[in-house]
Amino acid sequence: MTRIPNRARILACLAPALALAGCVSFGPDAPPSLLTLTSNAVAPAGVGASGNAETALVLTEFEAPARLDVNRVPVQVTDSEIAYLKEAVWVERPARLFRRLLAETIRTRSGRVVIDGDDPGVLADTRITGVLREFGYDAATGSVVATFDAVRKGEGTAVTTRRFQAVVPGVPAEAAPVGAALNQAANDLALQVAEWIG
Repeated sequence: MTRIPNRARILACLAPALALAGCVSFGPDAPPSLLTLTSNAVAPAGVGASGNAETALVLTEFEAPARLDVNRVPVQVTDSEIAYLKEAVWVERPARLFRRLLAETIRTRSGRVVIDGDDPGVLADTRITGVLREFGYDAATGSVVATFDAVRKGEGTAVTTRRFQAVVPGVPAEAAPVGAALNQAANDLALQVAEWIG
């Protein structure tokens, strides 16, 4: 009886697995890069703030419609049709990214204590929540559009709302320029909201 060398037996066993590996994908290919939002207003290290319940501000979780509550960038193709921009993938869902950017902007501009979190036990008379209504690319106009409906809950039963919008025109439908334009729009929105809060 002829004996097959160990190396040959191992290769014979691995051959079907290697052939299968070329045909099977265990997940989508990673995009070349991930998009994020970066605040133009960043507090330097070592800077702090102090206050009380009257001056402190809490940013609770922001909501978003289902088409935005994903890690993709929506493209409004027609009034009734959306798609997602190729290779444009957020590192985290945009509503969370925007909340952190807004917190940093308010903290830097106002010097107030700003708590960016979901802890309902934090003592603060003013709470900001809202809905990120639009945060994507409009194919018809070649623009990036960002819309945020803010809700300000004050002491007792006082509630104030306002809609904010930022538009960046002349943006090509590619991941890098759209990502940069959305970052610009997010900073514009954050400045508007920070001025409204005071």
